Amino acid sequence: MAEEKELMSADIPDWVRDAEEAIARGEVLDVPEAKEVTIKFGKGLVGNPFTSKSGKELVEVKIPNADPADKTPWASFVISPKMIHDNKFGKGVWMKLPEDQITRVSKPFIVTTGPDGQRRWDRNVRDVPNTELKAMMEAYKTRDRAGDRGSVRDSLQEKKEEVARQPEKTKPPHARSKGVEK
Repeated sequence: MAEEKELMSADIPDWVRDAEEAIARGEVLDVPEAKEVTIKFGKGLVGNPFTSKSGKELVEVKIPNADPADKTPWASFVISPKMIHDNKFGKGVWMKLPEDQITRVSKPFIVTTGPDGQRRWDRNVRDVPNTELKAMMEAYKTRDRAGDRGSVRDSLQEKKEEVARQPEKTKPPHARSKGVEK
C-alpha cells in the first residue's frame, strides 16, 4: 500500500494558497458570477449522438433559417449532449452557454454542379457569439404569426367569392332507361 504524503508548499498553486489565506483571515472572496445564455428549442433540431475523432461524444444541433421562404440547408453546430436538457413539458430542450464565448457554426452550400447533375457541397464555417446564436435559434419567436396566416373566415369569404365568379357547369340530362327497353 502506498504511503500518504503531505503536499509540499511548492506543489500547491499560488492562487490556491492566496485563497486559503484570505479565507483564514475571514475575507469573503469575490467570485464573479458567470453570465450564461439559455437557449430553448425543439427536440427535432437535435441530431443523433456521434463520437468525434478525439473520442468525445457529441451531437449536432440544426439552426432553422430565419426566413421561412429560404429553402437553403440549415446551419448547424456541434455540442456535448450532456449540455442539452429536456424541459419539463417533454417537447422541447434547453441548454446554457457562457455569454461571453463563441460557438462555431457551419452552413452547407453548393460549390459546383457536375456534368452528371451531381452537386458538390462545401461548408461555410464561422464563429458566432453565443448571444447571436440564441437569436438565431429562437428566430421563430420574432416572426409575425398573424401575417403568415390570415383569418380562416377571410379565406373562406375569398373562396366563396371565387366560386361565385366562376361560370356554372351544366350537367348532362340523366337518362334512367339507358340501354333498357320495355
